[in-house]
Amino acid sequence: MFTRNTMVNITIVIPDDLKKLIDKHPEINWSEVARQAWKEKVMQLELLNQLTSKSHATEKDIEELAALLKKGIAKMHER
Repeated sequence: MFTRNTMVNITIVIPDDLKKLIDKHPEINWSEVARQAWKEKVMQLELLNQLTSKSHATEKDIEELAALLKKGIAKMHER
């Protein structure tokens, strides 16, 4: 799915305190860390799109399901 034939530069903005922590670890290839994180997130989104592309659920259906899931998760943590 992904090829490394062409690469582009992207500029991101991070808080100063995070930059200071990153600078403590020059042995880490932070560009590769970011690439992998973005790739993983994109793959998750693509999977979600595939799973939901043929869904006929309405926004209300999704909100109701989300509420049920949250309630179920809360009950699991109460135990």
